[in-house]
Amino acid sequence: MSDRRDFMGMALGAFTGLGALGALYAAKRTWDPLPSIKAAGFTTIDVSKAEENVLYTEMWRGKPIFVLKLSKDAKPSDAPNGNNANAYDDKRLITINGHKFFIAIGLCTHLGCIPAYFPEEHKFKCACHGGEFNMAGEVLKSPPPSPLVIPPFTIEGQKLVLGESGPEYKKLLAAGVVA
Repeated sequence: MSDRRDFMGMALGAFTGLGALGALYAAKRTWDPLPSIKAAGFTTIDVSKAEENVLYTEMWRGKPIFVLKLSKDAKPSDAPNGNNANAYDDKRLITINGHKFFIAIGLCTHLGCIPAYFPEEHKFKCACHGGEFNMAGEVLKSPPPSPLVIPPFTIEGQKLVLGESGPEYKKLLAAGVVA
């Protein structure tokens, strides 16, 4: 009789142990990020074929990313500081293979609308409340409280990798250009 009771106790213990392992596995799967989130962590953008003054929009972590290659004579119609300097020299632009690019999250800093780019005026205009940004993402016309946000990035040859803070991004961060 004791052998049967010992067997039943061990079987129940094993069954309970398997149930506990299954519960722990399910809990771990719940805590892990979804594969779609992991995949969205980094986005690689090849800028080698980008044309001047043409806005390209990519997606990164569910947000639109603006990529704009500037021409060497690019001038915004109105600079935010009243200086109508060459937009090509703006400190918010990044250099990739000798060309200047504007990279930003394509959401207005006022209420999150997506501004439209007007290439003939070299401006971004937000239709929601009339905010305007120049080709470097700086505010030209309120209500946006701050420039368009530059996402963390690193440069690998002619490719821009979003989601990783490389030396170029850290340089902009140290200069106070990005938040």
